[in-house]
Amino acid sequence: MNRKITLVIPVYRSAQFLHKTLEAVDIQRKESGWDLEVVLVEDGSPDNSFEVVEELARKYSYIKGIKLSRNFGHQIAVKTGLHYATGDYIAIIDDDLQDPPSLLPRFFAQLDLGYEVAYGVRRKRKESRLKKLAYTGFYRLLDFISETKIPLDSGDFCVMTKNVKDKMLTLNEQNPYLRGIRAWVGFKQIGLEYDRSGRIEGESGYSLKKLIKIAKDGIFSFSSLPLQIISLLGNIGLLISIVFSLFTIIRYFTNEIEVAGYTTIIIIILFFNSILLISLGIIGEYIYRIYNEVRNRPYTIIEKTVNT
Repeated sequence: MNRKITLVIPVYRSAQFLHKTLEAVDIQRKESGWDLEVVLVEDGSPDNSFEVVEELARKYSYIKGIKLSRNFGHQIAVKTGLHYATGDYIAIIDDDLQDPPSLLPRFFAQLDLGYEVAYGVRRKRKESRLKKLAYTGFYRLLDFISETKIPLDSGDFCVMTKNVKDKMLTLNEQNPYLRGIRAWVGFKQIGLEYDRSGRIEGESGYSLKKLIKIAKDGIFSFSSLPLQIISLLGNIGLLISIVFSLFTIIRYFTNEIEVAGYTTIIIIILFFNSILLISLGIIGEYIYRIYNEVRNRPYTIIEKTVNT
């Protein structure tokens, strides 16, 4: 059965090499005989990426181009692309060939076997040692604290059926963590290992600030452990207070109380103030996310489209 294939590709700072990505996609389309649709979502890129998208849309009739009014972030760009995806099978890949289209037939084959999702598990990644360590640590931390089982070392690179895509889009979150949502909706899923390539050109559009935001979205969207930590810190503080109070009472009745004690008092004040500030910060993060949801703003603004 010839199924329609949709590739969702977020575009950011890729004007210089996006044509190479689409050439690789077109080669694979011809080789696999795909009935193809490509959704390119330009995420408020500061270069002329959307002009390149328009040029490519004239060259390849199966391209849909969407330009967001500003930079909303990778996850929002992908979510927007999923709304425009009409294929029976949908794939999410990056614009820099780190997830090459040549891998997709192996993933689509799993959907033919009855799986609803086939996601990539990064066996090797060509990045700095510090970045690899940070990614590895984060995924394992999230796995430990998350109430939803999110596969280790899996990114957004995946293929899914239209059914799963539709179910994911029913979760209208303002700060989506898509790989977590993909795991949360369930269905029959399988992970396939692959070696992640380096970027074909340029530097990653993921700044440290953006990486931290995605990490926070994963933690605060899929775990209540930060709130439980507040309770734990409160109990530890209470225990310390009781022990210190008993110690002070004993010293009082044994006439060992001295006027000196300034250092002890300062240490205790600093300790409890630190606990309070940490607790307020965690509670504030959850409140901010609740505020984002209840004001019900659209999660993105589309400025322009091509071939939609």
